Amino acid sequence: MSHHTHNTGPNISDARPVIRQLDEAAINRIAAGEVVERPASAVKELVENAIDAGATRIGIETAGGGKTLIRVTDDGCGIAPGDLALALSRHATSKIDGSDLLNIHTFGFRGEALPSLGAVGRLNITSRVAGQDAAQIRVEGGTMGAVKPAALRIGTVVELRDLFYATPARLKFMRTDRAEAQAINDVIKRLAMAEPSIGFTLRDVTGGGQGRVVFRADAENGDLFDALQARLARVLGREFADNSLAIDATRDGLRLFGYAALPTYSRGAAVAQFLFVNGRPVKDRMLTGALRAAYFDFLSRDRHPVAALFLDCDPELVDVNVHPAKSEVRFRDPGLARGLIVSALRHALAGAGHRASSTVAAGVLGAMTPEGAPDQGARIYQMDRPSLGARQAAYAAQAPGFAEMQNQFSGQLIEEPLGGPFGDTPPAQEPSLQKLPLGAARGQVHENYIIAQTETGMVIVDQHAAHERLVYEKLKRQMAENGVAAQALLIPEIVELSEGDAARVLEIAPELARLGLTIEPFGGGAVAVRETPAILGEVNAGAMIHDILDELADLGSSQSVQARIEAILSRVACHGSIRSGRRMRAEEMNALLREMEATPHSGQCNHGRPTYVELKLADIERLFGRT
Repeated sequence: MSHHTHNTGPNISDARPVIRQLDEAAINRIAAGEVVERPASAVKELVENAIDAGATRIGIETAGGGKTLIRVTDDGCGIAPGDLALALSRHATSKIDGSDLLNIHTFGFRGEALPSLGAVGRLNITSRVAGQDAAQIRVEGGTMGAVKPAALRIGTVVELRDLFYATPARLKFMRTDRAEAQAINDVIKRLAMAEPSIGFTLRDVTGGGQGRVVFRADAENGDLFDALQARLARVLGREFADNSLAIDATRDGLRLFGYAALPTYSRGAAVAQFLFVNGRPVKDRMLTGALRAAYFDFLSRDRHPVAALFLDCDPELVDVNVHPAKSEVRFRDPGLARGLIVSALRHALAGAGHRASSTVAAGVLGAMTPEGAPDQGARIYQMDRPSLGARQAAYAAQAPGFAEMQNQFSGQLIEEPLGGPFGDTPPAQEPSLQKLPLGAARGQVHENYIIAQTETGMVIVDQHAAHERLVYEKLKRQMAENGVAAQALLIPEIVELSEGDAARVLEIAPELARLGLTIEPFGGGAVAVRETPAILGEVNAGAMIHDILDELADLGSSQSVQARIEAILSRVACHGSIRSGRRMRAEEMNALLREMEATPHSGQCNHGRPTYVELKLADIERLFGRT
């Protein structure tokens, strides 16, 4: 073979490149780049090791956002002195024997975490196995020291100082201490959700000493659901526990359990979605997409559901080895996992139509507490200083013309006793309030809010939001049965659009026809609306078409036809609902309440806002200090 000496490129010398085996230190530094992106990933690896070691209590201490110190202490099984050096060599692990990479039941299995950490920081491991002496080993920048005797009662302490000091370029990518500390907090919370039977304590010891406890969750006892709910209340807050539904569903070897929040308890960003596969916290686009799809009907596009969901299955059905940091997973049958999440959540949400979120009621009560209350003892009630308006109203009320006050209110119901205005006979028996979750209408204020009396308190209903949901569910039902009933317009309504918009709307004309909306081209960019959904009564067809166009633009083409139809239905329902500002007669109000009770999901309108707030008598009495 002749040896060409001419240069083929500016950076290629004429000597042939040599293939070398990288030395251990370089390999570990490369691995560290994948496994340990930031202090939080180091914390995750070390805490998962402690969990795999069977710990019941795990303490985590950090300083400088984990950059200067991470110390993880556990009461697990420990590492024997003879195994300490091996634990720090690459791809050495006690978790698997390498024969079956598909059947993995532990967090760790790659054997990369400890050697990677030793390659980029100063690592010190002290450990004791029951019945043996404690020992410790140090690694600095990839160089391992000798195993020395040490003092430790039980378990393992891993101390990692000066992360990335050996790879200064990586330090430049670190965020502020506060951001890194927040990321560590997040990692610990996720792991704490997955392991309710283990106690976790996270301390920030920046500046030395005992530091301060940032997060603490003691081990929970009890069965799976009780322990999980108690742990979630501790991690996500009591409010989440009060406003969430227990989920438990199984299909073809997959089991989904956990808690999902009511739509009225939603967030402005997808920050509170915690998904676990076989107990392992994952961030998986397919799973978060399924969660979004499950709430599709109940939340507007800018609100995000809150949930902590655990998907358990035979390890053979899911591959956790697709990513060095193990944050992604791959299902053998992704459609099955997705379908299970969507159907289980929709089923639970359908059953919880009348549990409007308690946070809504709590928020109302919070807003209604009497003002100027320095302390319970010396509370000054507002009533002690009546305003001018209140005084005038009071005088008017005491004056003979009591009836004059009526015209200030939208509508009121006054039950007259049977025996004339002053009879002694009891009032007419109305249906028992016990059987009516939303009670009996007592009046309407500001032409939009219906006040109803229930057995244990009162309900305030937003008539527009409530009716919007009722119309939407009716449209959906008709749609599923045989298409929405249409009514022909005497004179077709001509709607002027741009050429592009007209084309977009006409493209889905067959679907719209099933919705009871018949449109046809009318030359240029105009379309003629011939029929509208009967259920809506008289509508402004032009406004409806524009709304449908907005909806199509918002959804893009990514959504399925079904999802697009439902989104359009939701917009259409808006047009048919009783507007706020309309006076309702008593029987109309009661009919609305009865219909809400019979309709699934009527606890929130199509945008995830609550349709009613329920206040218990006990809460109202507490407001007035009558406890």
